Amino acid sequence: MTLEPGFWTAILAALSGLALTVGLERFLQTAARWRRPAAAWALHMGLYGLAYVVLVFVLGRPIFATALLCAFFLLLVVVSNAKFKALREAFVFQDYEYFTDAIRHPRLYIPFLGWGKFFLAAAGFIAALTIGLWLEAVPALRAAWTGQWGALALLAALSLGLLLWGNRARLMVQIAPEQDVQALGLLASFWRYWQQGRERPSLSSPFENAAPKTSSVLSAADSLADLPHLVSVQSESFFDARRISDRIRPEILAEFDRFKSEAVASGYLQVPAWGANTVRSEFSFLSGIENRALGVHRFNPYRAVCAGWSVATLASWLKQQGYRTICIHPYPASFYQRHRVFPLFGFDEFLDIKAFADVERTGPYIGDLAVAEKVASVLEQATGPVFIHVITMENHGPLHLEKVAAGDIQALYQQAPPPGCEDLTIYLRHIRNADAMLTRLRGALSSSDRPASLCWYGDHVPIMPSVYAALGTPCGDVDYFIWNSTGGQTKTPHRDAAIHDLAREWMCSSGVMFKQAL
Repeated sequence: MTLEPGFWTAILAALSGLALTVGLERFLQTAARWRRPAAAWALHMGLYGLAYVVLVFVLGRPIFATALLCAFFLLLVVVSNAKFKALREAFVFQDYEYFTDAIRHPRLYIPFLGWGKFFLAAAGFIAALTIGLWLEAVPALRAAWTGQWGALALLAALSLGLLLWGNRARLMVQIAPEQDVQALGLLASFWRYWQQGRERPSLSSPFENAAPKTSSVLSAADSLADLPHLVSVQSESFFDARRISDRIRPEILAEFDRFKSEAVASGYLQVPAWGANTVRSEFSFLSGIENRALGVHRFNPYRAVCAGWSVATLASWLKQQGYRTICIHPYPASFYQRHRVFPLFGFDEFLDIKAFADVERTGPYIGDLAVAEKVASVLEQATGPVFIHVITMENHGPLHLEKVAAGDIQALYQQAPPPGCEDLTIYLRHIRNADAMLTRLRGALSSSDRPASLCWYGDHVPIMPSVYAALGTPCGDVDYFIWNSTGGQTKTPHRDAAIHDLAREWMCSSGVMFKQAL
């Protein structure tokens, strides 16, 4: 039996593409090692081989299919390196939504890759598509077993066998992206993260068994009518930037300092995110579950919730105590699938960007002061105790897309910053508005007809690589405080905390939960 040229073309193109992907891995910021388990190599070859077979079966053009697969692999490498530069974390399988989110919310993602690289990649893909379809012809005897389809059948069998063999090994992963990519390679680590992502978490929230402060335990005076309003503010990218430079004017966070001086608790807060991935901090705060305990679900816990994982939260617990629970977030509720997740968390209402239709933006997003006005409005209209969870947006980057205005340096610094600190100037301009938000919240909470408690914290530090290169990189801890409008509580000295403990500490400090419930 004589094999047709199309058979050998398909085989050689597959081997060439496979070799190219292995070479491209060397350009990863966390480059994969040559020495890795045989099962990891089997997974790499099996996944690439099956993808190649599918593409060639559809297109009929093996060289073109190889070019497309290698181009996509190169895109993964570039995106992983961009993520590592901005967020100090390699690309993982659970990040696949980056690609769809980049289309729906381009301003949040593409600038970190670089608009130049993005348009170059788009132009290259279109050019490759045009040239590949035009220059490479489909073989005349494509469907013959001695031709292309015979090669595809052989490659499919080999690839499937390698994939099944590699899969049986159940390679160990540390759920540490950089180490796993280095140890197993990009595709094998993707496969193992995908496998583990299919397993639903078995963890439970401490709010499932937390004891409330109820009239059945205390006196009748401690009834529903005496429960305080509760407002938690997850301030986007908020941390006290004065920690990295004494050139910054201290008064830009004057109200924040005042709140801390009156707070029942304040200090540095350990959060599981750097620069982005807000939902990691958000979920830990609301659920009381430590991010690292989630395994592979720590990258995006909300996906597990959407898949059917039922978890108690601060909101669902407060709802059982008689609170009306409201989330305010001036961005589309569909982002991170919050429109699906937050009702499952026990929120009665979600006020997203639609509630700010008539509000002028501060920079590219709805400003913090406008959000404070919305909180004040909800408090004024409340007929019973309310829990309001606020997720702000004003401080959200990319900061480098905004421009330093005339007078910013003088208004924000005691001494001009070193070169390369333009992002810091933009950031200070925004957190000064966060301080104004605190002033408005103080007025609304202090004038309420019932006691009120405020928990303020940042979700992560901002992305400012050039600033950190000039002034030093912060450890990643943000700032928090817990404040009660009634005063009279014992003020504690600076006390560091972890975000998964913060909500329970807040409930104890506000008098809603007993200490022994912890």
